Amino acid sequence: MTHPEAAPGERTLRRPELRPLWHTVHDRLSSGRPVTRVRLGPLDDAQREALADLLGLDRLPDARPSVALARLEEAVTELCGRTVRDTVTELVGPLGDRAGERRRREDERAELWTWLADHDIVRAQPALFEWVASCRAAGLVGASPERTRSLLTDALTVLGELPARAEPLPVFAARVLNGHAHALDDGTPLSTLVLRALATLYDTAAPQSAAERRALWARAGVADDDLSATVLVAGLRPSGDGPLARVSRVCAEAGQAASLTLAQLRAPGEVTFAVAPTPVVHAVENPSILALAVRRFGPDCPPLVCTSGWPNSAAVQLLRLLADRGAILRYHGDFDGEGIRIAAYLLDKTPARPWRMTAADYRAAVARTPHGPQPGRLTEAPWDPALTRAMTEHGTAVVEELVADVLLADLAAAVR
Repeated sequence: MTHPEAAPGERTLRRPELRPLWHTVHDRLSSGRPVTRVRLGPLDDAQREALADLLGLDRLPDARPSVALARLEEAVTELCGRTVRDTVTELVGPLGDRAGERRRREDERAELWTWLADHDIVRAQPALFEWVASCRAAGLVGASPERTRSLLTDALTVLGELPARAEPLPVFAARVLNGHAHALDDGTPLSTLVLRALATLYDTAAPQSAAERRALWARAGVADDDLSATVLVAGLRPSGDGPLARVSRVCAEAGQAASLTLAQLRAPGEVTFAVAPTPVVHAVENPSILALAVRRFGPDCPPLVCTSGWPNSAAVQLLRLLADRGAILRYHGDFDGEGIRIAAYLLDKTPARPWRMTAADYRAAVARTPHGPQPGRLTEAPWDPALTRAMTEHGTAVVEELVADVLLADLAAAVR
């Protein structure tokens, strides 16, 4: 079988000496930007002669000529009736669009970081915005928005499940990450990413040693044992014959606080409240407030829970249990940077709502004690954005003990 012989114009375009021209034009047209001229070279004598023949020049061009695309278009059209784009596509390959590809990648990156900043977990705990910024500064995983989003999705899934249920790290990882027990092993990208987020939440330095990493996981309820994680309560009188109800009632009737272990909370037995009135359980950040309440009210102390700073597994488990049994939860903490982060964390992890934690409450408190310490790193209070602005304006922290009389007055009204 014989192939038809190429037309003379086609033979001219396919001369080997013109390959540098077509490859250069192909590269420039694939940039996705307007092209008016292409710079060639260095060309040898045979290549210069071929270019002169193609363009109909009366002399050889320079070794590094600049060729007008319009002149090249005229020459190609005259030879074969096609455009330069058609010609280089046939001779070299399909044209690209590097500028368009760059725009597409930029749009993908922008959409990724917008998605992360707008994620429900981040918006519920604004302290994580600093973590979002660090993720963005670190860039994409393997230059891939898809791989980066997948890793961040897993990290957000883990953060949403914390504090954990006092499980070893592989057990926790398998439970929340679809059976991938080693996904959070020390040194994995996901483990590093989650620990950076926890360090940002707790306002601590990123862990550098294996011991520091274990301590940070433990603080988030991973690898806690059932007995060391405890929560202080007072005035809690649920009905039922389960061990949790009985321990809580005995201590409440004696006018004493109780320290409930995570083991008791994980196997509470029967715990119920009277249908009416709906019980209101107040929660505070500092044990001193609970101690003042027990001293003042004794056996009449209303239901009170203390998180003792950052809520551990036991505190979150208890508050969720009480809410599941119909209790209304109210929380108060320190008016400082960490207190705002703790409150945001607790309000995100449980159905608790703020108790005297608005900007108006802060202003009333700071008017009484205007010369307190600096509030530290401030992040947004999701329940009242004006609160952080007020704290920034005054630059003063108000710890919970300084408003104890106000809190005790609310508890007294609950007793009445």
